[in-house]
Amino acid sequence: MPAVALPSTSPTTLETPAGGAFAVIFTRLPALLRLTCGLVGAVVALSVRTPPVEPALLVPAVAALTAWSVWYAYRALRHGIGGPLMAGDVAATTAACLAIPLLVAPEVLPGEGSWIAVLASTTVINAQATAPARWSVPAGLLVTAAYAVGAHAAGQPDEAAAHAGTLLVQTACAAVMTAIMRRRIGRADAAFVAHQRLTREALVARTVREAERRQNRDLHDTVLATLTMVGLGAVPAPSAALRERCAADLRTLTALADARSAPADGPAPLDERLRAVRARLPELPVAAELVPVQVPAPVAEALAESAYAALSNVARHAPGATAALRLARVAGIAVVEVADDGPGFDPATVPAHRYGLRESVIGRMSAVGGRAEISSHPGAGTRIRLEWAGGD
Repeated sequence: MPAVALPSTSPTTLETPAGGAFAVIFTRLPALLRLTCGLVGAVVALSVRTPPVEPALLVPAVAALTAWSVWYAYRALRHGIGGPLMAGDVAATTAACLAIPLLVAPEVLPGEGSWIAVLASTTVINAQATAPARWSVPAGLLVTAAYAVGAHAAGQPDEAAAHAGTLLVQTACAAVMTAIMRRRIGRADAAFVAHQRLTREALVARTVREAERRQNRDLHDTVLATLTMVGLGAVPAPSAALRERCAADLRTLTALADARSAPADGPAPLDERLRAVRARLPELPVAAELVPVQVPAPVAEALAESAYAALSNVARHAPGATAALRLARVAGIAVVEVADDGPGFDPATVPAHRYGLRESVIGRMSAVGGRAEISSHPGAGTRIRLEWAGGD
């Protein structure tokens, strides 16, 4: 039998959706915040140019900061926010804060409402959201110190103290909030990764079990079925029929192994598969009524092998009985029926350890999403109905 292909359980393939969502949110929001504040700040800065503001310095400075805001947003949205981009933003804001005496009119500086004050607040908040605390907190402190120095140089010590305090609070609050979110998101992703690993391990285990069950079914329906017939005396020895049956079992196992090594795609003719099943049991009289039905190749294999298992039971347990094999398509459902006029049995009395009907028929059909119905009574023969929805 071919080796079973198992799903990959490499941790590199596991998803971390919470971390990914955090990265997206805390990249887009800072980018949009920087772009909006940059554009609005440019309009506000250019609208107030009273001395000591020098338009010859103000206009180039505002143009450079606006261009930086646009570049920052573009890079952030396309490539994310890395250390160099954050460092550049902090450097540009620090330079603007130190140049407050030349860039902000004295009458608009008090009240923490100047465009430089807004620029500084935006920068410290963005830094906390986009960088680890070991870098973002010092960056916030640097911007705070630069603003305090610039406001003092402009002759506004009260404004320097007031907005410096605001920037410190913004730095602390944004850093704490981001740290908490990162920690919680990390735990959520760790739990999700653990769940994915458990799910994949369960899938691997289920795949292995199903492969074992499938191989057991194949052995039961071929070699073990033949040995059982020999043990029950159903085949006299020496017997040409026995040799042919053994050769057919070997061909069947080889064909099953080849089919699983290179699984077929697309539909398969179920009626042809059932004719081949009938030919594998030359010693059993079987009346066949088979209409053309197309189903996926794995389904055709399951239906055909289930029918073979049912017919093999007739040959083993009801010597001299005749059987009927029918294939029909009813309302989009592929229906295979196997009936015999043998002695029948009571399905409720079948021991739990008996493998035939439980795995070779019911288990095999369940594995492809189909169903099997077994009707039998002592003295009334047996009828097995196999169904799979979707036959063409």
